[in-house]
Amino acid sequence: MSNSSDTEANAIFTSTSRSGYELLADPMLNKGTAFTESERDTFDLHGLLPPNIGTLEEQASRRIQVLRGLETDIERYAFLRDLQDTNETLFFALLVQNLEELLPIVYTPTVGAGCQQFSRLFRKPRGLFLSMPHKNRVEAILAHPRFDQVQAIVVTDGERILGLGDQGAGGMGIPIGKLALYTSCGGLHPATTLPIMLDVGTDNQDCLNDPLYVGWRHERVRGDEYDEFIEVFVNAVAKRWPHVLLQWEDFAKGNATRMLERYRNRLCTFNDDVQGTASVATGTLLSAINVTGVPLTEQRIAVMGAGSAGCGIASLIRKAMTEAGLPDEEAARRFFMVDRDGLLVDGMEGIATFQQPFLQDRSIVANWTLDHPDRVALLDVVRNAKPTVLIGVSGQAGAFSETIVRAMAEHNERPVIFPLSNPTSRAEATPTDLQKWTDDRAVIGTGTPFAPIERNGAKFKVDQTNNSYIFPGVGLGAIAVKASRISDEMFMAAAKALAAASPARNDPKRNLLPPVSSLREVSLTVALAVALQAHKEGLTGGMSTDEIESRIRGEIWIPRYSSYKRIDLRSV
Repeated sequence: MSNSSDTEANAIFTSTSRSGYELLADPMLNKGTAFTESERDTFDLHGLLPPNIGTLEEQASRRIQVLRGLETDIERYAFLRDLQDTNETLFFALLVQNLEELLPIVYTPTVGAGCQQFSRLFRKPRGLFLSMPHKNRVEAILAHPRFDQVQAIVVTDGERILGLGDQGAGGMGIPIGKLALYTSCGGLHPATTLPIMLDVGTDNQDCLNDPLYVGWRHERVRGDEYDEFIEVFVNAVAKRWPHVLLQWEDFAKGNATRMLERYRNRLCTFNDDVQGTASVATGTLLSAINVTGVPLTEQRIAVMGAGSAGCGIASLIRKAMTEAGLPDEEAARRFFMVDRDGLLVDGMEGIATFQQPFLQDRSIVANWTLDHPDRVALLDVVRNAKPTVLIGVSGQAGAFSETIVRAMAEHNERPVIFPLSNPTSRAEATPTDLQKWTDDRAVIGTGTPFAPIERNGAKFKVDQTNNSYIFPGVGLGAIAVKASRISDEMFMAAAKALAAASPARNDPKRNLLPPVSSLREVSLTVALAVALQAHKEGLTGGMSTDEIESRIRGEIWIPRYSSYKRIDLRSV
C-alpha cells in the first residue's frame, strides 16, 4: 500500500492503492458519503455507500446534531472517539469548528472518565501499547513503516492520571486526548502523531480485578526494572525518529521530574505536567497583574500541592521574578509550598530534590500563630504569610475552604486564586464559591472548565488556566524548526507570549486569557515565540529567523477532503 499527496492546478490530491471496504476502513483516508461519483467508480465504492454525495460541512452538521442529542458527556466522549477511529478528517473538522464546546469532551474533564472506563469503551486500537513482557520487541514494533511520518509522541505509564491516580492501561486516554489537541489547536497532521502507553502494570485493584481490563494484569513494576524499560523505550524512539518531539504525561511524582532531568538533553522532550502547567500558570499570573496592579516582584505565592507540577510552577514564576529584577534569594523566600505534611520547611524528612529550592527557613515560622503547633497548614500560611496568590495542584477537592479563601480576601483587594486540579471533581474550589467568599473580588483561573459566573450583572466566562494554551504551540514551534531540545527558556517565552495575548492587558475588566475558541491562533503565537527562543539558544541548526514563521505555517494542517488518485501496485 502506498499513500502520498501532491498538488495539481492548486487542488490537493491523495494517491492510494486502497479500495472498497479497505479504503472506507482507513480513518485517515475515509471520506464517507463525500466520495465523489468518479471516486466511487475508481475505488469500487458503489453499493458500499448511500447514493447521495455529501460534503464535509454537511457531515459535520449531521454529527454535531447527533452529539448534542446524547444525554451524558461520557456518551459524547465515546461518540467522538468512534468518529475519530472512523473518519479523522471529519473528527478534526468538527473539533476545530466547535473547540469551546468539544474541548471539555475530548480533553478535561471528560477524558478522566474516559480513562476510568477505557476497558469498557475499547473498540479499536489507536497508538501503541508497549508492555513490560514485550520489552525486547519495542524497537521492532516502532520500526513498522506505518510510523514513518511520526513527528510527535505523547507517552504515559498511567500512574497519575489527572487527579484520579493509577488507571493502568486506561491511562492511554490521556495521550490520545493530548494529541487530538496537538492537531485541533496546534495544527499537526494527525498522521504525524503517535500516542503510546507504557504498560508496566498497575496497583489499582479495581483494574486488576476487572474481568474486562485490557492491560497487563500485574502489579506495577518499579525500581531498576522500570528504569531499564524506560531506557529501552527512549533509545528506541531516538533511533527511530532523531527529530521527534516526545512529551511525558501523567507520570507519578517520583518519576516525572526524574525522567525529565535524565532525558531532556538526549532528545527533544518535555513533561507537560511539570513544564506546561508551569508555563500556563506563569502566563496567567503575568496577565493577572494587569487586573490587580501588584507587580510581579511584590507577589507572594502559596502553592497547595508540592509535587512535580507545583514545584514546576514555582520554579518558572521564580525565574520570572528574577528576570523582573528581584534577587534570586529574595524570590525564593516568596514561595510557600504546602503538601500533605504541611508547609515545606528545612529539616523535614522525605524531601525530594526538586522540592529543595522551596524549603522555608524554620525561623520564619517560629513566631507564627498556628492552629496545630506540630504542623503548618495552608490556613496558617494564608493568615501569617499573607500571600497575594493561591495556586492549587493538589487534586484535593475543596482544599480551598471558605475560611482559607476569606482569609485571602482579608489582606488582598484582588486575591489571585487558581484552583488548577482536574477533572472538575478534584478542583480545590469552584468559581462560584470563590466569587461569593471574596465578595466578587477574586481573580480566578481554573484548570478545568466551569460554567460562567455573573459579574456586574452580566455573564463572565471563567478563565480555564489549562495546558492547552501552551503545549500545542510549544510542540508546533519545536517541530517546525527541528529543535534539538526544549529549554526552560522556551517555556518562559511561551508564558510571556500567552500573557501578551491577554484581553486584560488592554482592559482590566476583561478575561486573563483569550477565549478557548481562539486556541489555534494562540498556538501559532506561542509557536513563533518558542521557535525564536530556540533559535536564540542555538537549538535549531543553521536556519535564519526569516524562515521560522513560514516553517511553522507550513506544518499547520487544515482538516479538509482532498481528491483521490488510485495507484496500481502492479505497475509500481
